[in-house]
Amino acid sequence: MSMKELAVDIAITVPTTFVVAAIVTYLYSLIVHAAGVIDWPTAFYLAFVVGIVVPLMRTRDRKRR
Repeated sequence: MSMKELAVDIAITVPTTFVVAAIVTYLYSLIVHAAGVIDWPTAFYLAFVVGIVVPLMRTRDRKRR
């Protein structure tokens, strides 16, 4: 996998993870605390960590095969 493919994979994974994390934290806050609030720091942290780790793990797995 080239650097360009890795960058594209990261560019797709980060925003997707951010949106999903924002929705999940909103729904959790709404259901558990009855106050629909998005936990922005958690959404950002998850987006960057998952957005970098998952593409790197996929790249590592492809190289092993």
